[in-house]
Amino acid sequence: MKDSFRGDLVRLSAVDAESMAKATVAWGRDSWYWRLMSSGIAQPYSQKASQKYWEKVMEEDSIHLYQFVIRSLQDDRLIGEIGLDGVGWNHGDTFVGISIGERADWGKGYGTDAMRIILRYAFTELNLQRVSLTVFDYNPRAIRSYEKAGFTLEGRARQWINKEGQRYDILFMGILKADWLRRQQHAETNP
Repeated sequence: MKDSFRGDLVRLSAVDAESMAKATVAWGRDSWYWRLMSSGIAQPYSQKASQKYWEKVMEEDSIHLYQFVIRSLQDDRLIGEIGLDGVGWNHGDTFVGISIGERADWGKGYGTDAMRIILRYAFTELNLQRVSLTVFDYNPRAIRSYEKAGFTLEGRARQWINKEGQRYDILFMGILKADWLRRQQHAETNP
């Protein structure tokens, strides 16, 4: 039996509001981080405001939100966050969101590994049937990562977002438990 929170490169752990606030304030100094993560306006946040946000998120203790930090297995460094939000128990579905903070950690497989862990958690621990996400079409690195984890493009809203005076599409991607199980079986029989 596998450790539910460990992958090949990273592990998922509980959110600590203080350390997450420090990390997100540092990551947020790079406006490109915000552009990849949010459709909102890129703006820096203070340590105090960020800590309040994380404390509020973690106080809610909702059965509809499962939030984790991503830590490198190599040095246990906090490198990102990932979570399932809006879990719909009646339909067995949720949305996933992920961010890797520092540019130096982008493109190293950490996000793909973390996504594989959260999918295993969603489908085996929570017994969900579907996981969805959205991604901006100006983020091809993330799109490739999601495809590696098993997500399929399901649709797009054309010219949905305006960044730096240019319009971009938002893509809708999803993975079903049945698809995920087939991928797991294939990986076991074809190592």
